[in-house]
Amino acid sequence: MNSKLAKYQNQSLHDSSSSVGDYISLLKPRVMALAVFSSICGIILAPVSIHPFFFFISILCISVGAGASGAINMWYDKDIDSLMERTKKRAVPQGKIEPLDALGFGVVLSLIAIILLGLSVNYKAALLLAFSILFYVCIYTIWLKRRTPQNIVIGGASGAFPPVIGWACSTGDVSLFPTLLFCIIFFWTPPHFWALALYKDIEYSKANVPMLPVVKGQRETKKQILIYSFVLFFVSLLPFYFEFSGYMYAICAILLNLYFCYLSFSLFKSEDSKNSFYAPKLFKFSIIYLYLIFSSLVIDSLI
Repeated sequence: MNSKLAKYQNQSLHDSSSSVGDYISLLKPRVMALAVFSSICGIILAPVSIHPFFFFISILCISVGAGASGAINMWYDKDIDSLMERTKKRAVPQGKIEPLDALGFGVVLSLIAIILLGLSVNYKAALLLAFSILFYVCIYTIWLKRRTPQNIVIGGASGAFPPVIGWACSTGDVSLFPTLLFCIIFFWTPPHFWALALYKDIEYSKANVPMLPVVKGQRETKKQILIYSFVLFFVSLLPFYFEFSGYMYAICAILLNLYFCYLSFSLFKSEDSKNSFYAPKLFKFSIIYLYLIFSSLVIDSLI
């Protein structure tokens, strides 16, 4: 009886300590920011202009949808999040928000974002948003993340949808150019996340998440990072090859990719004891890289 009372009191304490900031943290704001940015680029790069009101609604729905999938992810990963230094301070592992509350929050926001986008903009964009959320939750979070070291390769496709959805919001269709935008993010994702996993491998191992460094070792991970970096170099030049962009973008892409490949090669040649220096450096630059590569596409289209 006393244990039940203590559990109830503890539950009440947790509920009362929940704040708006805790619920916002469920949306993974940093990840959501990248989705917002790339979707804005997708809308701007589309050949059809969109009314500012629908532009705002589109970005709002895409960002809410991306954040909602993050909330559902935190519900499902509550057990492993509590084991990792990087994630143990999240609202669910800390008990600030109950897991089912996080799930309900994510599901409701997902439905609102999808329905609003479909009714106000177009159904194709809404279907793409729904598919991206389901892909992230079902394919990556529930199916792949705990089963294969290729989790981030396949599951990373979910993070590549925002510019395609943005394009669909403007045009109501999907063509080659947004597909190339998708490919840039898709091939960027493995070196980005594996660089993080290289210096967080002990945490992933503790949580029994089969990230590539845990399963295949650091040397193989560095090799794969280097391979994907070279593939990314090639893919990022395809917008110029297909004449969707001009020389300004081509020059920026070459310079950014040369440095990206340089960091990847330096990581590959380094001793494993140096991972704490080279891997974070590549991880941080990879974030800057994606913002700059998309920014250069937008600027190039405007000049």
